[in-house]
Amino acid sequence: MLTPSVWAERFIEHWDVALSPDQFLKKFTTWSRRVLPGATELLEELRPHYRLAALSNSNELHWERNARELRILERFEFAISSHQVGLCKPDPAIFTLALQRARVSSPQAVMFFDDLAANVAAAKAAGLRAYQVCGVGALRARLISEQIL
Repeated sequence: MLTPSVWAERFIEHWDVALSPDQFLKKFTTWSRRVLPGATELLEELRPHYRLAALSNSNELHWERNARELRILERFEFAISSHQVGLCKPDPAIFTLALQRARVSSPQAVMFFDDLAANVAAAKAAGLRAYQVCGVGALRARLISEQIL
């Protein structure tokens, strides 16, 4: 398990962020102020028909806020956070871990959605059906085009 400061150091290095780990953590913990409008409803629409999982680059502080205050993690069968496993997207190992935890027969059985192209490319390289989407509306549109909704 990564401490918040170690996680911040890795994130800053990987994404070339011009902040100290302490500065970054102070800003990062405020990023999730609310669940995106329509996200909860979309997850609830999907949940009776599909297994839902979350794979997030996060830290202990942010993760706890998402779990306790926003209660978003309740919408998923399971969730993996980078700080818990010592790996961050787009590292291929985090996708391997997610597939193991999901216990799927094939990576192609998994649809992965992310707003960052690097994470989508890494998921595709791991064999997942991966799509870049920005926002709930774009995700819904992709799910409709894939005949999921």
